[in-house]
Order: sequence, then structure tokens, then C-alpha cells
Amino acid sequence: RFVRQVEVNIIELRKVRDEPVDVTTLDAIAKLLRLSVMITAGLVILQTLGFSIAGVLAFGGVGGIAVGFAARDLLANFFGGLIIYLDRPFSVGDWIRSPDREIEGTVEQIGWRQTCIRTFDKRPLYIPNSIFATIAVENPSRMTNRRIYETIGIRYDDIARMADIVRDVEAMLKAHPAIDTQQTLMVNFVSFSPSSVDFFVYTFTKTTNWVEFHGIKQDVLLKIADIIVRHGAETAFPTSTVHLPDGVTVKSAE
Repeated sequence: RFVRQVEVNIIELRKVRDEPVDVTTLDAIAKLLRLSVMITAGLVILQTLGFSIAGVLAFGGVGGIAVGFAARDLLANFFGGLIIYLDRPFSVGDWIRSPDREIEGTVEQIGWRQTCIRTFDKRPLYIPNSIFATIAVENPSRMTNRRIYETIGIRYDDIARMADIVRDVEAMLKAHPAIDTQQTLMVNFVSFSPSSVDFFVYTFTKTTNWVEFHGIKQDVLLKIADIIVRHGAETAFPTSTVHLPDGVTVKSAE
């Protein structure tokens, strides 16, 4: 109860000072304090009952070896949780995913044995902490920007308009209030494809919010489509041209 009250007081104090509350670190400190209080209380009780603390500690050293072999997985998860608290690859509330495993969602709780992640379809996913020592973890919540990277093709008939289209698209992006012009921004004619001539758009939004990003991306793509139409060009789609020898005609099947 004392540790819990200290935890509440720290949270309230930081809120009054308008300082951010690191829930993950606070939770780790609280757990360590509880563990310390429990161990100390246990030793005091044993001493009061007449047991020799030195003997208990000596027995604990020998017994600890046996327990360690019997609880290797439990200890691995414990130290895995400790490493998460120390290295802080993610915190409570972060969106994380692993390219090595089918793990993706929002971190809800980091315990000593396991971490709870809420997937995007709202399922709770409980992962032993030792797993995080053996997999790569990506933390999109700590991105500084989100990237828009699209390749757009126009018809070969419109290749003469490519330079003007590319120039206007770049100008539009530089003037867009949601685009971070301090980051890399490129719009270039990139390739001759089988059915189109292609240019690519490479830029970053200021926001990292998933919903806002898709709204901005939609706006950018619609503006690009308007620029293409304004120049009298059309976006391309796969087509095939059939060349027939002289004198050969094609008749309808009807």
C-alpha cells in the first residue's frame, strides 16, 4: 500500500508540474520497491521467529542453484523483462511490430514474466519477455515522419508533357502545408515501363498519426491526378498492341 501511494504521489506531482509521466519506468520502479519490501519483511519475520538469517541466506545460495535449473524459462523471462525496462526499446502505449514473428499491436502492459500487446483486431497477445531478446522489434511510434513513396505512370503519348508534370507535382508538394520540406523530397522521371512512362514521388509528412497520414496521402494523390489532367495527359494502364501483316483483316465473331 505504501509503494502504491508513492506511485500515485509521483504521478500527481508530475501532472501538477505539467511533466510527462513515464508509465513504464514508474511501473518498473514500483515493482522493484515491492520486491525489496517483501524480501526485507520476510527476513525480518524470520529473524523475529528465531531463525538465523545467515543460515537462511546460505541455504538460499545452495537452493538457488537447484531452483535456477528448475525455473530457467521463468528466469529468462524475468531478465528479459528487466532488459526491456533498462534498454526501453518500447514503452506502454507504443505501437510495435516484429518482422521475425507475427507480432503487431499496442503495448498494454510490461510484466516481469510477459508483455501484453493488444492487436489491431483487439485481441490480447501475451508474449514471454525472453522472446524479445531473440527477435527484431520495430517501434513505429517513435517515427519522426511518415513516408509517401509512389510510382505513377502516364501514357507514352504524353511523354512530351512529363517534364511539366514533374515540375508542377514537385511545386505542389513544396507548397503543401502537411509535407515536411526539411526532409528528402524528390519527384523524378524514373523509367520506361512496358505500358507507361513512370515518375516517382518521394516525400515525408509532418504527422506520424496513421489516420492523418492517410488523409494527407489521399489529398496528395488527388492533386497529382489533377495536375496530370490539367496538362492534357492520362494515367496509363496495361495495354497490348497487335500488328497485323498487310492484307490481313480481322472480322467480328458476330
